[in-house]
Amino acid sequence: MNTSHAGSEPEAFSTTGLQERVRALKKEMHAVILAHYYTLPEIQEVADIVGDSLALARAAETVDAEVIVFAGVYFMGETAKILNPSRTVLMPDRNAGCPLADSCPEEEFAEFRRRHPGAVAITYINSTAATKAQSDITCTSSNALSIVRQIPPDQPIIFGPDRNLGDYIARQLGRDIILWQGFCYVHEAYRADMMKTAQREHPGAELIAHPECRREVLELASFVGSTQALLDYTQKSPSEAFIVATEPGILYEMQRRSPGKTFIPAPRDMTNPRSVCTQMKQNTLEKLYRCMLERSPEITVPEPLLSAALKPIRRMLDMSA
Repeated sequence: MNTSHAGSEPEAFSTTGLQERVRALKKEMHAVILAHYYTLPEIQEVADIVGDSLALARAAETVDAEVIVFAGVYFMGETAKILNPSRTVLMPDRNAGCPLADSCPEEEFAEFRRRHPGAVAITYINSTAATKAQSDITCTSSNALSIVRQIPPDQPIIFGPDRNLGDYIARQLGRDIILWQGFCYVHEAYRADMMKTAQREHPGAELIAHPECRREVLELASFVGSTQALLDYTQKSPSEAFIVATEPGILYEMQRRSPGKTFIPAPRDMTNPRSVCTQMKQNTLEKLYRCMLERSPEITVPEPLLSAALKPIRRMLDMSA
């Protein structure tokens, strides 16, 4: 360990000072920092790659680094380790979990599969390694439609754990899909009446939404897409203002790419006007610095779970080529 950093307390540094030390540690460690769009802006600023779940999964597979530092939630760190078993994978906060992933325990999902013999199980990447190991194919919101289109029309499909995304896929493709009844609390919190209020308050602003939102919200949106698709759309659309129905962390990158446009976080309710993923926000710059300094917490996935979970992830990447 470099003693010039070892005795330093992160609280003593400014944001800029911490960012400088993170960048210095990154070089010393031959590390790469991956960060989700929902993390804090100061983390996105020091990351080598910022993206949605699909982009980060692809990056985790291909990065050339001895250490992967993943600023996201736990299933993302697990996925990076599964794709790179020989690399060290660190996370700023091991307790940054995903309630959606936790809502689908592997034993219950295995029983769910047994009740529907013959169905192919497509599992959202927002799931634990153990649940992925019970699945045939993994998907993200970016490639879910494409993957389901590749499944024969007469093949029954189980989709979990997000029921709203599964319902959106079923309606878009006219497929009967057996849905696990999980949801993302961030996107589930949005309601049609609040979206209508926001539209009245911001006339001319386009409502755009993530497919994890409830159907009543998606039916009001002018565009529905994954985190990356929403970002790309705001760059291409001639609209000058957007009401964005997804985790507001993405607004930082939207504003950075389109500084002349206005981005309004979709309201949740009058007492809590933004729907925020508190788990993503557990990734602080101080924790990022400390985890790199101490090389801990480290993410591990034991065999044979690692090999079993790799199969559906590999199928996803192959089907998304």
